[in-house]
Amino acid sequence: MRDKPVRDSLIRLLGAAGMHVCDRTSRAELGALIESLRPLDSGIPLIRLGPAGDGGYLVPDDLTGIEHAFSPGVSTESGFESDLAARGMRVFLADGSVAAPPVSNPGFVFEKKYVGCVLDEQFTTLDDWKRRMIPDGDGDLLLQMDIEGAEFEALLNASDALLAQFRIMVIEFHYLQQLYNKSFYVIVSRLFAKLLKQHSVVHIHPNNCCGSVRGAGFEIPRIAEFTFLRNDRFRRREPRRDFPHRLDADNTRKRSLPLPECWYR
Repeated sequence: MRDKPVRDSLIRLLGAAGMHVCDRTSRAELGALIESLRPLDSGIPLIRLGPAGDGGYLVPDDLTGIEHAFSPGVSTESGFESDLAARGMRVFLADGSVAAPPVSNPGFVFEKKYVGCVLDEQFTTLDDWKRRMIPDGDGDLLLQMDIEGAEFEALLNASDALLAQFRIMVIEFHYLQQLYNKSFYVIVSRLFAKLLKQHSVVHIHPNNCCGSVRGAGFEIPRIAEFTFLRNDRFRRREPRRDFPHRLDADNTRKRSLPLPECWYR
């Protein structure tokens, strides 16, 4: 590339001025990732669990037979977990930033630890947590994860065998605007490829707390809640077009942020 010396010189100059320059993700790469994540209609209706606001999520009405749920990230809202417990599930919660869940529930088992990719006094991993809570549990599980950016390390560290046990996964992904940054894209696209080996997306709900970023012909929410269903549970596989879903609700009182059309058309 004839202009590479000029580019390298510019990068050195900007670096000397304390500025950081990173490679941009190509439009083709972004388009391929978004295409792989377009939500599908599984033939199973979506229901809402939790409050009509932050902490409530849409999941497929396919909960029968799930006896255990794992919910890392507690903070001040446990309505979703309470609804799971009301359906007879034992719900394991973990969060190192709080002393206990905001509500007491006999179906809850709380651990004051963060979930990540290491094991120590403050952290656990998904696999270790599951082994300790239900060492002989080989049935279907449910995962709801909102851990403020640590989801990437926690899920990349998780074994395929454990991920296969999650019939349904609801994961809030943070910093998605960084997909325009090639180094972030490389890591996160590998994570999504790992998840999509056994699951498919059935719903996406942008968190309206932080807006979105436009570029390269796409609009990417900074934070979004993804609902995954394991592929063997699908009754059909058709593109989903009903966005926003009638059960969607804004997370905050800020301006609504519907899912941009590039994610489903």
